[in-house]
Amino acid sequence: MNIHAAKTHLSKLVERVEGGEEIVIARAGTPVARLAPLAVREPRRPGGAEGMVNVHDDFDDPLPADLQRGFAVE
Repeated sequence: MNIHAAKTHLSKLVERVEGGEEIVIARAGTPVARLAPLAVREPRRPGGAEGMVNVHDDFDDPLPADLQRGFAVE
């Protein structure tokens, strides 16, 4: 379908796409775009990474003194 026809009949094209059809739009006979239905994605649910991240038991311990000196603000 050429661009002029697509602009003129956009509402009808969207209805066709909603029905599952894919439509290629061309400029001067060269395909330049595709109208296609969106893939329906399920909503994201929080979580799912349980057991994938290991936090060491000493995570909250203070840094060693030599490293703390490197962050000191004078």
